[in-house]
Amino acid sequence: MEKSLTEMAVEITIAQASHAKMSPDEVDHFLKVTFERLRQMKQVEEGVEEAAVEATEAAPPVVPVKSIQRNKVICLECGRAFRQLTNAHLKSHGLTSREYKKKWGLPLKQPLAAKSLIARRRKLAKEMNLADRLRQVREARKKAKE
Repeated sequence: MEKSLTEMAVEITIAQASHAKMSPDEVDHFLKVTFERLRQMKQVEEGVEEAAVEATEAAPPVVPVKSIQRNKVICLECGRAFRQLTNAHLKSHGLTSREYKKKWGLPLKQPLAAKSLIARRRKLAKEMNLADRLRQVREARKKAKE
């Protein structure tokens, strides 16, 4: 008897969860993505046009400019929300942060972090006087070279 797509997706998810530490949300997301990929593969096997499948993959979950929000950043590749898009996550999509920004038309100087996280880091840097300390270190290095 042939297995259903749901059964196959569950088996793949169980195998992945047994090898990698995954939160309940990650397991849920992985299960949904796996099921969707299996469904797409089945459609391709049955002769459904590949263009329709590619069109659904190419469309981002949100408008790129609005993906960086106050308390989260939405990955335009997979649709998951993070406080910051790390290089490790982007690597899972085969991209660097620079390639990701170019692909989705984001400014290259735009941080891939939630606005609240950026504001908190800026506040801490000001409290710690990091700008003055950096200036002092640079001046000391400059004098050491002379």
